[in-house]
Amino acid sequence: MTEAKPTPDKSALSRERILRAAMALADADGLENLSMRKLAQALGVEAMSLYNHVKNKEDMLDGMVEQIVTGFHAPKDQDDWLAELRLRATCAHATLTRHPWAAHLLLGRVNAGPRMLGYVDATLGCLHKAGFAYQDADRIWNALDSHIYGFALQDQKFPFKPEEFASVAAQYLPQIPQSDLPHLHALTSEVAAGQHYGAQDFSFGLNLLLDAIARLPRHQP
Repeated sequence: MTEAKPTPDKSALSRERILRAAMALADADGLENLSMRKLAQALGVEAMSLYNHVKNKEDMLDGMVEQIVTGFHAPKDQDDWLAELRLRATCAHATLTRHPWAAHLLLGRVNAGPRMLGYVDATLGCLHKAGFAYQDADRIWNALDSHIYGFALQDQKFPFKPEEFASVAAQYLPQIPQSDLPHLHALTSEVAAGQHYGAQDFSFGLNLLLDAIARLPRHQP
């Protein structure tokens, strides 16, 4: 006798449950393949029932952004502001790595939900407490976010996996003649020989930025 499948609990449908399911689908299939029809199928409900909790797909995407921000660290306005900025960057990087579609979504729309606005406000507050004018605080957090989001996009789009770097470098080495391109040839040779990992390093770039920010002039907080 075939065991009956459990009937989905439609009464448990909520905005948060819809957003979690949408994020899971985007993680699995990419944001471009996310549709309200597929989301309804995953939840075991009719597509029209979703609209009792989200206005439309755009509203759902805004809600997904707000869910992503819960994985970010809103820096506190305390004395060790550099440590707070570092934690802010590393948490955002880890979240964007877990959800490869998120960087595109964050950069491609106006994000004005309460969590995102609170995150930005906390960042400005941390930097202002550290002694930076609001204009400089704005430049600083935008520079940091350019590194965070840019690194995430580059990491996702790079055509080779880190474990492939050595073999790929060896493959391309004959196309980089030492006589014409001596420095690139030397570097590629090191990657091919396993002497240099060659992968992008998020922490290295972050350290450069934080070191430069720490040397910027500040007023007394």
